[in-house]
Amino acid sequence: MSADELPLTDVTILDLTRVLAGPYCTRLLCDLGARVIKIERPGEGDEMRRGYLQLEPDRTDQSTYFTRVNAGKESVAVDLARPEGRAIVRDLARVADVVVENFMPGVVARLGCDYETLRAVRPDLVYCSISGFGQTGPWRSRPAFAHIVNAISGLMHLDQGDEPAPRASNLQAADVLAATHAATAVLGALIRRGRSGRGAYLDVSMLEALIGADSVSYAAVLNGGAEHGNPRPGMVVARVGDRFVAFQFVGAPQLWSRLLAAMERPDLDRDPRFDTSEKRRTNWGALRPIVEAWLAAFPTADAALEALAAARIPCAPVLRPAEVIAARHLAERGFFPAVPHPVRGAVRVTASPFRLDGAPLGPRGPAAYRVGEHTRAVLAGLLGYPAARIDELARSGVVEAPGSPPPVAT
Repeated sequence: MSADELPLTDVTILDLTRVLAGPYCTRLLCDLGARVIKIERPGEGDEMRRGYLQLEPDRTDQSTYFTRVNAGKESVAVDLARPEGRAIVRDLARVADVVVENFMPGVVARLGCDYETLRAVRPDLVYCSISGFGQTGPWRSRPAFAHIVNAISGLMHLDQGDEPAPRASNLQAADVLAATHAATAVLGALIRRGRSGRGAYLDVSMLEALIGADSVSYAAVLNGGAEHGNPRPGMVVARVGDRFVAFQFVGAPQLWSRLLAAMERPDLDRDPRFDTSEKRRTNWGALRPIVEAWLAAFPTADAALEALAAARIPCAPVLRPAEVIAARHLAERGFFPAVPHPVRGAVRVTASPFRLDGAPLGPRGPAAYRVGEHTRAVLAGLLGYPAARIDELARSGVVEAPGSPPPVAT
């Protein structure tokens, strides 16, 4: 798909984010056509450059983590602790449509990159702050990692179920959900600006994004009901042979009758413990072993899945990531595109999880190979800084611009 066909082609985003929630938000917007200028710290850059898996044995700033969520963006290295660096950010804000940041609340004000400061130079700016707990409230200054947010959200407790203790989740749900909500809010604010000329300040909370993803418990508990965590009634994960099979018979009223027909157990519908959906929920501890015993009678997982599919009961094998990557379905959907890399040749990443006009939306370019790789091009081409000024900023350590004269020794 050509750049002119992408909906955000004329939008410029100043990206002050790091780690995951912010970078994933701006990666989604970049895939939609926006020009994303990522501000990194000179020298170190985004700390996720040093994550797992490193693409080159002799470098520590080339992680697959960083590459995936920053593909397609331009890297400008600016020291925000220096007044001259903050002046550069203000200049970039003048030509940007959107600013996204995910510092701890209060930090951007100390750095002179907060909404009020940047709105003064661009009154119709759309400014989005992503944080763990929001910009207000007594929890606003808590450290905001997905694991911590998961613990305090109530969802870690719900996931514990009948296990002896809560445990960490492998899914960085709080970050990714906050990122997608932030991207949606940015798009809505841009539409409003197009209609009214008015900018926006957006406050996105990882905690609230995670709580909002709960399907049953919060809606119930808010209104006097009980918590419903793991094990989830009607949702089965059980071993069949040497594999695990997942299926469910809740979520649609006809699934229970389909399961009974497949099990050849119509008597269960007359059992006073199971004759209503609420009783099946309450008595899940008694119903679950009956269902799992039926499933265990199949000789293989494939046989069980075939029977469940024939009965039109939602089911799937429990796959490992390598099996998911090898699946023909995602290959046909184009969900694992490659971006170029100077040493590896190509690095596979994920596409955006939506299609536009029937085509997958993947990154429009690689992640920046070096911190500040685009500093010179952006400052010269977008802001009109003369080469001598950029050289001086680089020599004084305000920016990092590979290819500039070396910094002056102090």
